[in-house]
Amino acid sequence: MTPTLTPPPETVSPPAADERCDRCNAAGKLRITLSGGSELVFCGHHANKYAEDLVKITVRFATDPEFTWRGADLMAN
Repeated sequence: MTPTLTPPPETVSPPAADERCDRCNAAGKLRITLSGGSELVFCGHHANKYAEDLVKITVRFATDPEFTWRGADLMAN
């Protein structure tokens, strides 16, 4: 059997300090990647408000180190 190399999974970086929520323009706390490769950034309020809907379309996500996203638990299940 010939071993094959598997590329590492793509990573998502948390929102930068100057990135703003795509919904309300507040400071970004969550970055999600969609299946097509597009990314969205949300503030903490909107990230948690829409967590149940966001987990349905999220392939990967990253949060600000000081932010706890409610959807992280939903993604694990």
